[in-house]
Amino acid sequence: MGTDGSADRRTVTVNLSVYIAKREQQIDRFLEKCLSAPHGAERLHEAMRYSLFSGGKRIRPVLALAATDAVGGPLARTMPFACALEMIHTYSLIHDDLPAMDDDSLRRGKPSNHVVFGEALAILAGDALLTEAFRIMAEAAARAGSERGRAVQVLVELAIAAGALGMVAGQAADMEAEDRPTDLPTVELIHVRKTGALIRAAVRGGAILAGAPAGQLRRLTRYAEYLGLAFQITDDILDVEGTTARTGKLQGRDLVRHKATFPGVLGMPAAKARAHELLADMLRQLEPFGGKADALREIARFVVGRAIPI
Repeated sequence: MGTDGSADRRTVTVNLSVYIAKREQQIDRFLEKCLSAPHGAERLHEAMRYSLFSGGKRIRPVLALAATDAVGGPLARTMPFACALEMIHTYSLIHDDLPAMDDDSLRRGKPSNHVVFGEALAILAGDALLTEAFRIMAEAAARAGSERGRAVQVLVELAIAAGALGMVAGQAADMEAEDRPTDLPTVELIHVRKTGALIRAAVRGGAILAGAPAGQLRRLTRYAEYLGLAFQITDDILDVEGTTARTGKLQGRDLVRHKATFPGVLGMPAAKARAHELLADMLRQLEPFGGKADALREIARFVVGRAIPI
């Protein structure tokens, strides 16, 4: 295998576009069942739906389902967790875009939630999505029967990944690093938490719910950690080299906000080389899984390839 993973000559049995489209339909159907408009809170419900069904790729819930596929477990057991992931991710985007944080007026090619609904309702929509995510997971854990221990373990892992030890800590560190000199360890620490923690939880959660033995779980955890870094590196590259039409976000926002980024500390060529290295690392971790991990392989290639030729 080459350092960029392009020499991996396994016959791939998964068409990623078809796989994601199928999983998106399953995820959206479950999300529709989970979101009911309470009487008197219709506007709140509209704000929640606006961001939740705004055309995202559902990468985090798809990762959870793909990890379950890799281990060979039932998808029905993972679906509540996968949808909770998407709700938490969506809440984080709503809050990220607020004027007090990243102050972004565009998300996925559409006006940000607070632009449409106002800051107060955007904050409440994010709060509601976060809380509903844990309701869905708690209800699933209560129904889990003999697998209840796994369901509770995954619920705890997701809470850690989303909270003050994970994503929220990364968001706080990201804001504190603005307008300050930054080195590579600081950038990695920020994004292992801000971006990587939820991706790691997605893959681990799908694997744990499928009953992954310790060796498989270790490999999938490493894959997820590499993927989280690669995801952020390519995001940073796209902020410089991408277009609004391509990314759905305003170009150059990291530079305007003086964000700590991988191209900023490594330079663009080295950042791209690092993404290629991470792709090769991901593919190596998946080798023992054979064809069952093809969706995870193709997601890795997609994440890196969206910004860098592979």
